[in-house]
Amino acid sequence: MKKTSPFLTAVVANAAGEIFDLAGYAAVGADGPLRAPLAPDQTAPLPHGSELMFLPERVPVVYDLGRNRLQALPENPHVPGEAIFPVAAFNSPGYMLTHTCAYEERPKAGFLPLFSYGAVGWQRGKFRSAVLQVDAEPRQDLRQMPLEKIKAGVKQMRRRLPANRLRAHLEKCALTYGCPAGKNFFLGRYEAPLPASPACNARCLGCISLQSEGTMPCSQERIAFTPSPEEIAGVALAHIQRVPDGVVSFGQGCEGDPVLVADTLCDAIRLIRAQTRQGTINMNTNGSLPDKIGALIEAGLDSVRISLNSVRQPCYEAYYRPKGYAFQDVLTTIDLALGRGAHVAINYLNCPGFSDAPEERDALLAFLQAHPIQLIQWRNLNFDPLRYLGIMNQVAPLGRPLGVRALFEEVSRAFPRLHHGYFNPPREKF
Repeated sequence: MKKTSPFLTAVVANAAGEIFDLAGYAAVGADGPLRAPLAPDQTAPLPHGSELMFLPERVPVVYDLGRNRLQALPENPHVPGEAIFPVAAFNSPGYMLTHTCAYEERPKAGFLPLFSYGAVGWQRGKFRSAVLQVDAEPRQDLRQMPLEKIKAGVKQMRRRLPANRLRAHLEKCALTYGCPAGKNFFLGRYEAPLPASPACNARCLGCISLQSEGTMPCSQERIAFTPSPEEIAGVALAHIQRVPDGVVSFGQGCEGDPVLVADTLCDAIRLIRAQTRQGTINMNTNGSLPDKIGALIEAGLDSVRISLNSVRQPCYEAYYRPKGYAFQDVLTTIDLALGRGAHVAINYLNCPGFSDAPEERDALLAFLQAHPIQLIQWRNLNFDPLRYLGIMNQVAPLGRPLGVRALFEEVSRAFPRLHHGYFNPPREKF
């Protein structure tokens, strides 16, 4: 009888981008330098809305079931001479990677575009992905965002806010870039974006709205103007007044950092709160200017989400490359926001092999002890994983990875009152 493999079957692509499973070979997941075949209990069915991508200029690493060994496989063993390429999963929101796609770079390989690259395999007629679900809310489930309803919402908002430049900007976000947050505004559900800042005081390696060094393209255009307080309040009120437990958020992928236009945002928040006490006003920020955050909270800001790839200063600075602020300023912002009663979350950018290194684990546990935030939003780092690990290895020690799932479980045990998720919650759920 034919022996059944305990692992997922490898999936690869040809030069035309056609994806297929590779008989006799198991899928491999990478956790930094560790590579191993993927078993079903390490994976989940590929989440709806995820995308599969083949990676040019790279060679897939697979597990040869016949020889019981890992192998970089540049050609299809069943079709001699046919080049094959790795296949990765860009997973839907709410799912955190436990393993990245395993591959080796070919000579002169360039940077991968700004996505996360999860390990994926095939079993019993379905794709499976190496992920851990951290948020089950369907806030960005594409099945609940029919295009005809989005277009109807656009027409409705054009009538309500005809001269509002921020409303017009969000139309492009929703209809051109497919931004789920922009779509939700026009659908009247969950969280609406309030981008406002064309500038930033960080130069993040993975910035999706500005890439000035030419190594990779940005994903979308950055907002080119600062809306007026009245324009911001108009969009926010249009959302809050029709969405029970609605959230509006400064700090989006299509802008710099909103803390740089804090004075404008303070005026906008006062306009919103002059008309309603309903809704949650949130800011996603790098947290670089503590005094500005204090003023925003005083004006009526309910929650703050601080973006971090690491709580070790050298690793933080290597990714964010701050201009005119220090890592200590970020910690001061967190403490200030907590002291003034705001809900504080961190947007923790996860990369297997880095985030689950023992040094990172120890630093995170110490950070959570010293700064009792309420929520970790576990987000996948959208950056070339091999290049990222190479950069981080140059600035700080990284020991043998513990496993992302093990990291998550250890943090949960150590801090049982800490919440875990992906989305900004309404204050009713703080």
